[in-house]
This record gives sequence, structure tokens and C-alpha cells, in this order.
Amino acid sequence: MKSWITALSLLLTSHAMALDIQPDTLYPQVKMDTSLGTIVVELDRTRAPITVDNFLTYVVQGHYDNTLFHRIINEFVVQGGGLSPDFKEKPTHAEIVNESGNGLSNSLGTIAMAREMSPHSATAQFYFNVADNTRLDPSSRRWGYAVFGEVISGMEVLQAMSNVATGHNQTLNWPDVPIQPVILNKATLLPRN
Repeated sequence: MKSWITALSLLLTSHAMALDIQPDTLYPQVKMDTSLGTIVVELDRTRAPITVDNFLTYVVQGHYDNTLFHRIINEFVVQGGGLSPDFKEKPTHAEIVNESGNGLSNSLGTIAMAREMSPHSATAQFYFNVADNTRLDPSSRRWGYAVFGEVISGMEVLQAMSNVATGHNQTLNWPDVPIQPVILNKATLLPRN
């Protein structure tokens, strides 16, 4: 019995270590190696703790590795985090609470959570703002889209992404899908500063 408890304890400890999302780091950084170059984002746990923890969980679990940026609208957004290169939707965890209204705006170079029409429907998909999109911020009449960080390196990569040719994709039956795939090869939580 004691060896079984010891084994279970070791398994749980190793699992927790494997999923270290740096809970004591207020501004964790994630490096995104894409097919067009590298982007580094700094996340703001002080303003969006639920969203940051959710995003980092997906990062350390490898969810974002080898995924598509499947929706790109020049001078608006670059969206990804949910589809494999063969356009299959990846499984996700539970939806999270919408943290829009946290004082962070959907301005150029920020990262925010994509969601359905329901305000609390975000899971794994995220987007980069490639313009000042204040219309995505909350107002007294509507929920907004939760911003949780910003690009600190690689804005030129993000701008290049926003300029790729897009069209209607027959598989997804969606507009604004890159004609040549833009891939997030790997997302990595950077070591603490």
C-alpha cells in the first residue's frame, strides 16, 4: 500500500511539474515559433489571471503546437489556436469567464481571447490585434473580448501574417482563411526572468 501511495505521489508531483504555468510570475512570456518567424508575448496576470492561466495551460500541454492561424483579416485580427493543419478542431478544456473590462484594450499588438457570441465561451482560440480595435472592448451595453497580453518582440512577423493572401475555405466554409497555411509550430513558456 505504501509503495502505491508513493508512486501516486510521484506521478502527481511530476504531472504538476510538467504543467508548471509559473503561478507566481505576474508577467509570464511565451515564445511562438511560426512559419513566418518568431513572436514573443508578455501576458498580464494582474489584469487577466483566469485568462492567462488558461492560455498557459494550453501552452505547456502543447495544445498550440502545429496549429493553424486560420482566420486572418488585414488591419483587423490574426486568429489561431484551435485547428490542426488539416482543419480538424482540437479538443479543449471548459469555457472560461470573460475578463474583458480589465483595463486592457484591443489595441495594435495585443493578444486576446476569441469566443463565440456567448460572452463566457472562450476556450483555447486567441487572436492578435493588427489594428486598434476598440470596438471589441466592452461597453455598458455589451461584453467585450478579453485582452490578456501584448507582443513584445516580432511585430514585423505579425504584420507579415496580416498581409498574407486569404480566401474562402471549402473545408471550413469560412472566409478569410490563408491560402498558404500559416502555422504556429511551437508555443513555449519562457523561463522566469
